[in-house]
Amino acid sequence: MVDRNKIVELLKNSGVEYELVEHDAVYTMEDIQKLNINGKGVEVKNLFLRDEKGKNHYLILAKEDTKIDMKILKDKISSTRLSFASEERLAKNLALGRGFVSPFGILNNEERNVKVFIDDKIKDEKRIGVHPNENTSTIFIATKDIEDIIRKHGNFVEYISI
Repeated sequence: MVDRNKIVELLKNSGVEYELVEHDAVYTMEDIQKLNINGKGVEVKNLFLRDEKGKNHYLILAKEDTKIDMKILKDKISSTRLSFASEERLAKNLALGRGFVSPFGILNNEERNVKVFIDDKIKDEKRIGVHPNENTSTIFIATKDIEDIIRKHGNFVEYISI
């Protein structure tokens, strides 16, 4: 499993600029807002979804305050009805638990079958805040660097308007 230490090592070896902030465990966007680390970058919510038959899985990245309408989103990503994936599916596909969903979880997706969609509202953000596969720290990193990491791993990634 790719854990926080491996992620930090990957970022250092790739020459990617980032900032790691340690904090108490957080499980929701409300928990993150209470930390008062917003000035370091845009906080991002990450949704792990599945299609109606559970054959396709998606990771959605959007600004923390973005309202996501699943009926509209399904059409934008050419899917059938969407729902949140179970904790079992999250563990199987990203080796993560609930409250730990992160784009870095893609590094655990050995089958490279999870598609990633990033809200184009965060495309040009200098720094977004995401968990490094654990919820006791946040890494602030450029959206472009996250995109590059996902592409290099071999997963599909695309920007969409949410």
